[in-house]
Amino acid sequence: MKHKRSDFPQGFQFGVATSSYQIEGHAQGGAGATHWDSFSATPGNVANAENGDVACDHYNRFEADLDLIKDAGFDAYRFSTSWARVQPEGRGPANPQGLDFYDRLTDALLERGIKPCATLYHWELPSPLADLGGWRNRDIANWFADFTEIIMGRIGDRMFSVAPINEPWCVSWLSHFEGHHAPGLRDIRATARAMHHVLLAHGRAIEVMRGLGMSNLGAVFNLEWSEPADNSPEAQSAAALYDGIYNRFFLGGVFNNAYPQNVLEGLAPHLPQGWQDDFDIIGAPVDWCGLNYYTRKLITHADTAWPALKEVPGPLPKTQMGWEIDPAALSRFLIRTARDHTGDLPIYVTENGMASPERRQDEDRIDYIDRHLAEVRRALDHSVPVKGYFVWALLDNYEWALGYEKRFGLVDVDFDTLERKPKASYFALKNALSRS
Repeated sequence: MKHKRSDFPQGFQFGVATSSYQIEGHAQGGAGATHWDSFSATPGNVANAENGDVACDHYNRFEADLDLIKDAGFDAYRFSTSWARVQPEGRGPANPQGLDFYDRLTDALLERGIKPCATLYHWELPSPLADLGGWRNRDIANWFADFTEIIMGRIGDRMFSVAPINEPWCVSWLSHFEGHHAPGLRDIRATARAMHHVLLAHGRAIEVMRGLGMSNLGAVFNLEWSEPADNSPEAQSAAALYDGIYNRFFLGGVFNNAYPQNVLEGLAPHLPQGWQDDFDIIGAPVDWCGLNYYTRKLITHADTAWPALKEVPGPLPKTQMGWEIDPAALSRFLIRTARDHTGDLPIYVTENGMASPERRQDEDRIDYIDRHLAEVRRALDHSVPVKGYFVWALLDNYEWALGYEKRFGLVDVDFDTLERKPKASYFALKNALSRS
């Protein structure tokens, strides 16, 4: 790896990320059912009908997994808490086993000198709340606030940072419009409500954590760089709309108290009544912004109902996911986000990484990370206040609707034996972080 720790400013945080449902093993420890359990149990939704019942068994093996983080020299660990593990019904009494688990996890991180960076929600909605409409129901903002108070009331005093919701586009659009993730809907009215309510829930969680006296609270967005597939006005308009839906809607809601006009042209009739009055909550001040970046998309017009756009295969090299590798878009996003949305607010690259079929000698991943770190450096040279970079992911894990085939981990997991074996990329990063 070409880069080393001293190439970045003093105090720059290097971390690694995971999420609860993807690694913990949900069918243990008193966790309640989630909409991912029912989604994966429905034929055709998930590759090989695989689920998160066991995953990486991190619930029982977290001490050894945290040793891997420490041994590599990472400064921070971005993990998520499971709503259904903490509150099996989504409302009402907490599960003592769930709270105890995150308590032990937090203390184990601190004992190893690793900064705990929590995400409250990474997609596993308790089934009883899904039965009540889930993200379509405005009440979810207050249910989420109650969950926030329970889990952060227990571990919030020891967190380095907290963000309420990982990737609101995935929670809403991917899951309610495209139907690829739980709850698997394809309904524009449900989508519009989910897009708004996920931001409302974010704001309510920030309010609750401020009330608990917490600081270093942020918001995490997944971004895809959108480019027109050709020079036609139709393709340019479609690419601008894709950018609005995917990127600017969520960033604009939190940081600009507004949704993009080109998105509202299609969504406004389906948004909940009085949505314009919620920006004081949605825009609750945060202390940093997190960007998850993986790829770009070429977009053109499609002869369909709104949004009337489609992706076109691009010419760049691709990852195991089929995603184009375009590192330069990361620096463009960092520069644009600071210019248009966040100003002087610290920005973290909260996820970046690639799926590769290479189980041990993953030089492709080393090159991918190196090239994206170069773009972080480029953004720093443009005075963007980038404060950290987190690799996705520590472990090969449950990749949602794609099951266990797509491997993002720095550490290989044998899903039959659950044996962990660090890959070449793990050792390359360990070496880079030890070099001054």
